[in-house]
Amino acid sequence: MTSESPLLFVYGTLKRGYCRDHYLQKAKFIGEAKTEASYLLYDCGEYPGLVHDPNGHNIEGELYEISENAWLTLDEVEGVSFNLYQRATVELLAPYHEMNVQSYLYLRSTNGLKKCGQRW
Repeated sequence: MTSESPLLFVYGTLKRGYCRDHYLQKAKFIGEAKTEASYLLYDCGEYPGLVHDPNGHNIEGELYEISENAWLTLDEVEGVSFNLYQRATVELLAPYHEMNVQSYLYLRSTNGLKKCGQRW
């Protein structure tokens, strides 16, 4: 991994044991991680949606090192071209707070969606 390559923070269906974990079979699991207290997690039905919110809280998830090809695949899987999610930089708590980390932020309206708390 180069210093320019971001790590991936996952919080939902890409986590180990969930329905899309097979997309990360070749990825290197770094460890469990938490975001800074500036995000909210919503239940979108079959998947969660992470939204940046200055009044949010820590979200629990997993951190991975993935290849550039894996990023392209995940962009497709996560609906980036359909404006469902956007890949964006997220800030994590120590020991990962100084690392370049990205995740998929939910772009659709959260009106009527239930908040999940810290974990989905």
